[in-house]
Amino acid sequence: MKTKEITIIGLGGVGGYFGFKLAQKYLSDESVNISFIAREQTYKTVKENGLTLLSAEHENSVAHSKQIYKSIEELPETDIFVVCVKEYDLENICQQLKNRVNDETVILPLMNGVDIYERIRKIIPNGIVLPSCVYVASHIKEKGTVEHKGNPGKIVMGKDPKNPEYDAQEIANLLKAAGIDLDYKENSFPDIWTKYFFIASFGLVTARYNKSIGQVVEEPALHNRAALIMKEIEAIAEKKEISIPEDIIEKTFQKAASFPYHTPTSLQLDVQSGKENTELELFAGAIIDYGKVLAVPVLETQLIYDEIASGILCPFLP
Repeated sequence: MKTKEITIIGLGGVGGYFGFKLAQKYLSDESVNISFIAREQTYKTVKENGLTLLSAEHENSVAHSKQIYKSIEELPETDIFVVCVKEYDLENICQQLKNRVNDETVILPLMNGVDIYERIRKIIPNGIVLPSCVYVASHIKEKGTVEHKGNPGKIVMGKDPKNPEYDAQEIANLLKAAGIDLDYKENSFPDIWTKYFFIASFGLVTARYNKSIGQVVEEPALHNRAALIMKEIEAIAEKKEISIPEDIIEKTFQKAASFPYHTPTSLQLDVQSGKENTELELFAGAIIDYGKVLAVPVLETQLIYDEIASGILCPFLP
């Protein structure tokens, strides 16, 4: 039987968590070969010491992949690429992948965002792309070490709209066998959009005002801005015929209220720290682009995008 070659691209919070589980499960299994791609110091640390996951789920906190590489061009032929990079790195990764993808190659993007599938398809027209979203509370503690807290991570994976006849059940089984909670369904876009309501609206408002998730829920002016952004996302989802709950905005605020009051968002931390690359385009740029294409007004999203992009980060409402 041919060995299944699986490569994890990116060992951040998401790639480190799920990559650890896959590497630990299949290290001694000749039917599956797990490889990592990591940059610079992460590459050096993981190559020498293995990938460390600090999690209540695993007593043995170190896993070793069979191979680790610095770049995609070093890879042997790969069956499944699990893409776990930040939004601003996606185009560059796809450009590197496009000549390594054949009609049978599978790309599983474990990324947040409603336009990820479309952006991959603009560069890579062939192969199989499985639209997915991910739920996991994990982050890089230091190079080569990922810390996970809270519930076990979960993947929601759907069929490729371009190749609906392709059955990814074998891939789902491989992931589940590694102890990964995975929901494989016909259409994952409702899940992707439902999560986006929360991460986009709360990401943008917390980043703009440097306020916590709890403050956005409770303070009327912040709450209102988040709700206006959600209404614009809802209008776009309806135009795209995405099936979402009628009470999605109310449910999103309920979800936010379940977080510890002072929880920040990743976009907030990146923007407020002055980080050069952020996922502002993921959270606002996608809404603005869809608004233009679909003729849906997105004035609130455009306004808060402009404020953040121009450095208007006052922690108080005017």
